[in-house]
Amino acid sequence: MRGLIAVYVRATEKISDYVGYLAASLIFLMGATLLFDAVTRNLVRMPVHWAVELTQFTLAAYYFMGGPITLKNNEHIRMDLWYSTLSIRGRAKVDLATVGCLIFYLGVLLAGSISSLIYAIQTSERRFSIWNPSVIPIKSLMVACLILMLMQAIALVFKHVAALRGEELR
Repeated sequence: MRGLIAVYVRATEKISDYVGYLAASLIFLMGATLLFDAVTRNLVRMPVHWAVELTQFTLAAYYFMGGPITLKNNEHIRMDLWYSTLSIRGRAKVDLATVGCLIFYLGVLLAGSISSLIYAIQTSERRFSIWNPSVIPIKSLMVACLILMLMQAIALVFKHVAALRGEELR
């Protein structure tokens, strides 16, 4: 069973890395889109109405896709006043408690996101603007990234349990 758990953790972390690096590349798309908007609006005098909205969607995708790798690399925000004074087992206990809260939160968020996605599909929901884009793609990405976040949180549970046992799961 430990071998299967180790495979799960490695696979989840590899997917999180891939999605995270893909998210990092979205910065260039956002920059190019805003540059294109600035050039067409100021030099050509022909504003494009979709550029800023596309950048907003891309930024949302950036946040969604960056979550799993942030969690995997332990780069999230933590109050470190007393946490750093704990032993490895003490940290694992605290991390297990916080990951439990995270899993509950992500589960509630995922349930709401799935409900929102189903509504968007049933009504062909669009954002009310000049461009009028469909919100189905960004809501689908949100659901997929929340599932990956949950998978990463479960991988963290396995790693913290292994740390409590004095093992390292890699």
